[in-house]
Amino acid sequence: MMFAENNYPLVSVVTINYNQSKITCEFLESFQKITYPNTEVFVVDNASPNDNPEIIKEKFPFINFIQTKQNLGFAGGNNIALPYCKGKYILFINNDTEVPAGFLEPLVEVLENNTDVAMVSPKIHYFHTPNTFQFAGFTPINPITIRNFAIGFGEKDKGQYDYTCETGSIFGAAMLVSYDAIVKVGIMTEIFFLYYEEHDWAKHMKKAGYKIYYQGKSLVLHKESMATVKNSPFQIFYLTRGRILYARRNNKGFIKFLSLLYLYFVAVPKQAAQYLLKGKFNLFRASWKAVWWHWTHYKGLYGLPKLIKTE
Repeated sequence: MMFAENNYPLVSVVTINYNQSKITCEFLESFQKITYPNTEVFVVDNASPNDNPEIIKEKFPFINFIQTKQNLGFAGGNNIALPYCKGKYILFINNDTEVPAGFLEPLVEVLENNTDVAMVSPKIHYFHTPNTFQFAGFTPINPITIRNFAIGFGEKDKGQYDYTCETGSIFGAAMLVSYDAIVKVGIMTEIFFLYYEEHDWAKHMKKAGYKIYYQGKSLVLHKESMATVKNSPFQIFYLTRGRILYARRNNKGFIKFLSLLYLYFVAVPKQAAQYLLKGKFNLFRASWKAVWWHWTHYKGLYGLPKLIKTE
């Protein structure tokens, strides 16, 4: 794939490490073999308490290494690198991924050829289940239930999703974003801390008139759930809190009323009851803790922060 006059726009790559130096090094090992010739790489260590993140810089001296003083979450960890990025496009990619050599060119091509597209994600396969989809685009998020579905989830890849199209939302594990769109619309809000922040960001991009795309000619392999234990109180709290927060931030009027009515009096009680019946009292408490957070927080929930460039 060739760009105009062999001019490959600079791509700034941002990935977060949290207690996973070995996994981050595996990602960087694969990234070193890509064919795209113009990148800069930022690794943000999100104040890992049980890790030796300095080893990443020692093994890969070409990276820009940033170490935070506290865990800033998904959005905060990514945002802290943005003021230093010089790229025309920013690739936010999970450290628990590995990438084929030619994965980046098709993503850049989408943004280069479509100025009305702000974000694009590749198809995602599960790393440990070969040739199996995790993601081939999203259905739109239902404004009432605040649910969507990953297209192709669990299917074997037979080339059925090797196309490029608009999609319902972005996938945070790997997303290439236009720097100009970030300047215009704003950076990810850090209020979510974890989960739903990329969907919220995509929604704000759409409100600003941009489109969100899926590129089936690009592939990333994802080692899902290596950073977060499934069905832990931590996960259930932030998933539940994020789902409600998305509704509060992105719905208005009667739709917002219906959505919060559904979430507070149907979705969360049903979820909590299931945990209670299974004797998972810690998850039951986490569900209602998320609701309580919303009943006690009213200020500073809306809008996106603006990007402040570091000279």
